[in-house]
Amino acid sequence: MGDVVLVVLLAIPLIGIWLLVRGQQRRTQQAAELAAGLRVGQDVITTSGLYGTVASLDDVSVTLLVAPGVELLFDRRAVGRVRDDASDFGG
Repeated sequence: MGDVVLVVLLAIPLIGIWLLVRGQQRRTQQAAELAAGLRVGQDVITTSGLYGTVASLDDVSVTLLVAPGVELLFDRRAVGRVRDDASDFGG
């Protein structure tokens, strides 16, 4: 009986750690897929909450048009999500 309790006490934290690691791996993979799928003209939001439109891309950076004549350079990994509905901008 004591061996079963010991196994359970060791298994519970290990399962918890595995679930945390797996979740982080999934988020990392989704972020990499998002960065790889960026296209010029897409409306995006950065991880810091800046709204913009992709003006140009290279392998490691993205230039966002944030206002008429205002372009900012970001690392591709800083793009948090792509906006599907441009009518939601600013609202």
